Amino acid sequence: MRAEGLSRRYNGVAVLHDLDLAVEAGGVTAVLGPSGSGKSTLLRLIAGLEPNDDGSVWVAGRDVTRLSAHRRGVGLVFQDHALFPHLDVRANIAFGLVEAGWSRARQQERVEELLRDLGLELLAARRVDALSGGERQRVALARALAPRPAVLLLDEPLASLDRALRERLAEDLEARLHQSDLASVLVTHDLDEAATVADQLLLLRAGRSVQRGPAEALVRDPVDAWVARFVGHPNVYEGAAVAGLPLEGGEAAWLRDDLVEVLSADDRHTPSVEARLLRLRPQRGGLRLDIEVPAWDVRMVWRGATRELPAGLRSGDMLRLVVPTAAWRRLPNALPPDAEANSGRAAPREAAQT
Repeated sequence: MRAEGLSRRYNGVAVLHDLDLAVEAGGVTAVLGPSGSGKSTLLRLIAGLEPNDDGSVWVAGRDVTRLSAHRRGVGLVFQDHALFPHLDVRANIAFGLVEAGWSRARQQERVEELLRDLGLELLAARRVDALSGGERQRVALARALAPRPAVLLLDEPLASLDRALRERLAEDLEARLHQSDLASVLVTHDLDEAATVADQLLLLRAGRSVQRGPAEALVRDPVDAWVARFVGHPNVYEGAAVAGLPLEGGEAAWLRDDLVEVLSADDRHTPSVEARLLRLRPQRGGLRLDIEVPAWDVRMVWRGATRELPAGLRSGDMLRLVVPTAAWRRLPNALPPDAEANSGRAAPREAAQT
């Protein structure tokens, strides 16, 4: 599947700008971005649910730009699953096959195959309004896969589930979507989910492609300060805050807290900078420290395991931080200077907190 130069305007306002996307059979691309960035619009254009103003969509080697949605060979899984509550699981899965004119024998064979593959055999006769969220998600996936589409589009299919179930189903999706004959595009706001399911990520901002590549590349090498914050880095500094940092030049800076060592206040054997612990709190996988660094006139976040810290730390304690040169990264600013000046926001004096 590929999209070339896709653009969409509403009342003269562009919401998607000249976007290219290519997904090979067997590949999964996750599209991320804040609300209003154009993620769902992109899916709707690929699916043919609304027309694009410019560009083209190709599925399985054919130009489907002018074809209606049901003729494109594209399957859809929505956030709310869009199942029929008055029908049982088997009838929901078969619905698209009936509409497509499959024979009763072919319908039954395909539905039974999907019931087995997705672990739904024992639920086949149950109404979908009696299913759990995870079970409904699997039924929605089975219904989308039933007509054997060349492309599968998923619009935040796990968003309504609790975190533990999302993580489990994300792993299940990853295994199922990497089929040799299926190109998949997943829209999500969750970086962890995207990294689990997809082999490529596309990050949108205001309808434009900002960065694309494997998840580890976006986290390791963000192209600007906005991307660094979006992928979860808390220590991103812009504007006047950069002036007090121990590095030269650059519109913005990112401090990698995973390379910072936290020492007790009386440990002066290593070149270090004095700091004060503002708050200590547990987080998934360890602890988070909110720290003030007077010499730099900023605050920073450190995240890691308890074993990496001096014993008995409390809020208000003085610390020393060992910050190697490699922990700093210069970045372009997230906004051009004129946009920054017109944004009405004061220049930040501390890291963006996420």
